Amino acid sequence: MVFSTSIQRRLGLLATACLLSVALPATAAWAQKTKTKPAAEAAAPSVAPTFDVAIPDIMAVDSNVDDDTLRAIFSGGLVDNADALAGLTATSITIPAITLDTTSTIEGVEHNSTVTFTDLVMSDVTDGNAAAVTLGGWTLDAGDDGSGEFGAISADNFNIAGMLGIYGLVADPDAPAEMQTIYTDVTLEGGTFEAPDVSCTVGGMSVGEFKARPLNTSFAEMMTLVQSLETDDDPSPETIGALLRMYGDFFTAFESSPATFDGFECTGEEDGKAISFSIAGVTMDGMSPGIYPAISMDGFDVTMEGDGTVQLGNMTIKQMDLSGPIAAIAAAPAALDEPWFTANARALIPAFEGFSFSDVVIDVPDPDADGERIAASVGSFDVTLGSYFNGIPTDVLTSASNIVVDLPETTDDEQLQQLIDLGITSIDTGFTLDASWSEAEDTISIDEISLTGADLATVALSGTLTNAGEALFSLDEDEALAAAMGLAVRGLKLNVSDAGLSDIILAAVSADQGSDAATMRPVYAGLAEGTIIGMLAGAAEAQKVGSAINSFISGKAKNLTIEMTAKNAPGLSMIDFMAAESDPTSLIGKVTIDAIAK
Repeated sequence: MVFSTSIQRRLGLLATACLLSVALPATAAWAQKTKTKPAAEAAAPSVAPTFDVAIPDIMAVDSNVDDDTLRAIFSGGLVDNADALAGLTATSITIPAITLDTTSTIEGVEHNSTVTFTDLVMSDVTDGNAAAVTLGGWTLDAGDDGSGEFGAISADNFNIAGMLGIYGLVADPDAPAEMQTIYTDVTLEGGTFEAPDVSCTVGGMSVGEFKARPLNTSFAEMMTLVQSLETDDDPSPETIGALLRMYGDFFTAFESSPATFDGFECTGEEDGKAISFSIAGVTMDGMSPGIYPAISMDGFDVTMEGDGTVQLGNMTIKQMDLSGPIAAIAAAPAALDEPWFTANARALIPAFEGFSFSDVVIDVPDPDADGERIAASVGSFDVTLGSYFNGIPTDVLTSASNIVVDLPETTDDEQLQQLIDLGITSIDTGFTLDASWSEAEDTISIDEISLTGADLATVALSGTLTNAGEALFSLDEDEALAAAMGLAVRGLKLNVSDAGLSDIILAAVSADQGSDAATMRPVYAGLAEGTIIGMLAGAAEAQKVGSAINSFISGKAKNLTIEMTAKNAPGLSMIDFMAAESDPTSLIGKVTIDAIAK
């Protein structure tokens, strides 16, 4: 296959980057040719960077590849020498220094940088497999733009031939099609970075093992596709199809052990104020075919002098199962046009398991009110999604606790103003939503929908919906809407726990009447009981329900449970509830009501 000079350059740069990603940062691998300048540079205000790689010395012991070829490989000419590298055998290959000078022009301004890699050593190399690869360290000098210094990088059992085979740079008919180990025990030491107005300390990284299989798309084909996207603002359906199949193949081609990053800490200045930004650490679960792993971040902290802070104890993005979208793309025609995406939109939704965060603290100025601040904290928040059906999670659990917000003195929000008028200066709330669909029983179990206010009250609702068949999740919107209209309520249970809210409300209401809560509680309780009995006139449970509500409002009981059960299957329909909007008593003969106060 014949490629243009531009494609060859990109191919060499990316191939070298992938090969040396264990031993060298990607920056060092971007050099395909020395002092190569794109023809379009003179006409463009911002142009692609040019590179100059210098390798003064190479010390090869018992190597079957000569120094000139090795120098070409580590200067970016990997494509032309891939076969030689895949068959490399040597007691050791030592390169004391690799210097990469980069020049780029961005919006007419020239930027220069130098990256220097020291003491690259490949030990005990046999047929393209190195027992160990180490890099003593590397430095960055970008002049006024910044500088950095980083520690050693090392990896064991580096399968060079396997890495080349993944991207189709070498052909080996005997190479296994299944996963093979590419490297093990990777460690990257941290370092420091200095730039105008910012100084950073970066922690180390590590991963136990990385495996891969050959990709179905060669590196040359990838680069041809990338170039077509660069020059075509409206890619063809065939190009889009090829791109998505390439990504689908990519997401099933790798496995790894969990990876850890020790975080970083930066200090600097913005608008004349000191600012600090840090992350204590990041952990990524191991990769597996079709699964995007969970990522967890600890100790996020941004603080600006005199302004405030935003802190996050932990944030976890849970894993995402891409096997469904990958299968849909694999079964799709070569050309993927807009009608195909419309028809398969739900099939392309990955099974995302959710996210969570905890120990959030926010204290910042209110942008909408001068002199006011937004002060809030969240103990924990979690969204867990599972059992996807036609792209919709049918098992949902979301919860939060200790959402603490300081209330302003006044607000335009009527509900908040009511709380402020009751003398509440801050609220500490939480909530839970827990529901799941049973395909076998055609039901949706609402295990809990609750709202809790610390030292105020907790309200929790549970129940069962029937007539919830597969049509509810149909890809046909009209069918799904019709199924939703056919849902029925088999039963509902309401639990209310008073932890002090009634005292606050009754104290305020009684004060307006020129009395006190102790005096008015029995009055309000009696009124509520009489109203309920009147509404449930004719129902056998009327007296019991009224009595329970009397006990709760009078303060004799702190917990009230009201349960409603439909008398006939499948339950109360949408039509029943619509009729009840104008005449609530229409439901009385269709349900059994029970109430307990204690």
